[in-house]
Amino acid sequence: MKKVCVLLAEGFEEIEALTVSDIMRRADVTCDLVSIGEEKVVKSSHELSVQADKIFDEDMEYDLVVIPGGVPGATNLRDDDRVIRFIKKQNKEGKLIGAICAGPIVLGRAGITEGINLTSYPGYEDELPNCEYLEDAVVVDKNIITSRGPATAMAFSYKLLEVLGYDHKVEGISSGMLYKMFMK
Repeated sequence: MKKVCVLLAEGFEEIEALTVSDIMRRADVTCDLVSIGEEKVVKSSHELSVQADKIFDEDMEYDLVVIPGGVPGATNLRDDDRVIRFIKKQNKEGKLIGAICAGPIVLGRAGITEGINLTSYPGYEDELPNCEYLEDAVVVDKNIITSRGPATAMAFSYKLLEVLGYDHKVEGISSGMLYKMFMK
């Protein structure tokens, strides 16, 4: 079974982090909320306290690492050297990396945006050097999956399931969540 982690830093965007976690768990995919701080309780950008499953460790092994946006959550992730080393390692090993909203700025700092197609929340393009910037809701290029922001969190999460190899579960879960009702 595949393993997913969602990195949480103080100021993370709730919709982006928790939607990914929720949809992964509905698909019976192991998904850990991982605090990069010293405590498991992490405060979101809208003052919601969330209990992480684990504390960050650079030696963690996951098939997919997800970087949510939110301010200052994404900048806290971007400015943490341990996170940057972890993302570089994940990329070097060809493992999946997902980033949504402001989250792709972590990819920019890690130096892994060159020559790839990606997207982010509008206004972060300058922190994503040498990439092909697209304004699509979700962009997949090689092992990197990016998305625009809170409104695209479900589409992003379903795409993450697909690239993990659980595309057969997307239809049932998205129907049960009434997703397609709004996508007409």
